[in-house]
Amino acid sequence: MAEQTSAEEEPDLKLNDELHHDYGPSLRRDEFEALLISMSVSVDGFIADREGGFGWTVPDKELFRFHLARVRELGCHLCGRKLYETMLVWETDPSLRDTELDATFADVWCALPKVVFNRTLDSVQGNARLAEASVAEEVAATDKDVEIGGAGLAATAIKLGLVDELRMFRNPIVVGGGTPFLPSVTEDVPLELIETRTFSSRVIYERYRRIRGDMD
Repeated sequence: MAEQTSAEEEPDLKLNDELHHDYGPSLRRDEFEALLISMSVSVDGFIADREGGFGWTVPDKELFRFHLARVRELGCHLCGRKLYETMLVWETDPSLRDTELDATFADVWCALPKVVFNRTLDSVQGNARLAEASVAEEVAATDKDVEIGGAGLAATAIKLGLVDELRMFRNPIVVGGGTPFLPSVTEDVPLELIETRTFSSRVIYERYRRIRGDMD
């Protein structure tokens, strides 16, 4: 999300029947809080390629605005060290505020509390703090949706059964290996597709909600 953009050049993001399909009721903020995983992924299911690169996930202007709206809804972001350091530039690099849209995203990202899970860092910068408790306990600290980022941390949350929604931005590319979006699991995780959208860049947004049983 470091692409330099101009707000005045943004296309209208009004949804239409051809590009957007909503398969379930909207989730009202006063009724629902969830732990979300939102990541860009290749067609074959990787968030980074065999060399660790993910340049093919850079959003165009339309998708960038979608990410902006999505981040605005969050109450907290949980991340590992790599993602924290990757996104820190939005809080520390003034050059990323050269356009109105970028400045708006930087403001939203700076305002969002971050919790960093890492055993080697002594301190963190910006609107962030080091995790003091487990993922489950940190999630309970806010009454809004919480997003979790970073392959390792997300995998842990999935294996612990904490994740309520998976939000995939499927890019039209096959990378043939790398860092997988999802970990291996020991039992099935039933999902319900509740929303899809195809952007002009042909990136497909897929939003899945976990179907929980009576014992969950």
